[in-house]
Amino acid sequence: MLFHVEQPGLVDYAAALEWQRERVAQRKGGTIPDTLILLEHPHVYTLGRNAQKENMLVSEEFLASHGAQVFHTDRGGDVTYHGPGQLVGYPILDLTQHRRDISWYMRSLEDVLIRTARDFGIEATRSAGCTGVWVGNDKLTAMGVHLSRWVTSHGFAMNVNTDLRYFDWIVPCGLRGKGVTSLANLLGHPLKMEEVTERVVEHFGAVFGLEVVEELEKLRS
Repeated sequence: MLFHVEQPGLVDYAAALEWQRERVAQRKGGTIPDTLILLEHPHVYTLGRNAQKENMLVSEEFLASHGAQVFHTDRGGDVTYHGPGQLVGYPILDLTQHRRDISWYMRSLEDVLIRTARDFGIEATRSAGCTGVWVGNDKLTAMGVHLSRWVTSHGFAMNVNTDLRYFDWIVPCGLRGKGVTSLANLLGHPLKMEEVTERVVEHFGAVFGLEVVEELEKLRS
């Protein structure tokens, strides 16, 4: 089976939502193969279907004054932050062609990011009862997905060179007593995003049994 990779660069969150909707409709119609969108966002906080208002530690007006948008989304999970230096992945997969099992899908996504971290010398793991990828008590990759007729959207956010101070204004993923980290924070130096995305694409194909057919596409206005 084949999959298509799109890497549009830094994309506004609203534009990325529309991009996903288009790709989901196309995947349902069978006009495109499974697709993995890899990008970065300007500063934005997103709240999933289960978000609790007390996990926003400041007002939306305060965040706006600091150049950050706020979006309520249909993904699972609570509140999280996206920003430059963070690799965000939106897989658009038809699980009827793989396995109709959301738990299997989430564990598979975790496996992709665990393998990626290992490539850079980081031993990341799962944490019992907590979705995502962890290094000790700190979350390296947040995850939240949505399914429509077994076609996936939303996905994961891996902290590569992320400015972790932006997490101070929320309770990330609603998990009190947990921290966040990044590859750069763990290694003591920034990484080239291109190297990380290359590894993610490689492991995504291996985990899901897919072969990449196209790697770059510019975001159409």
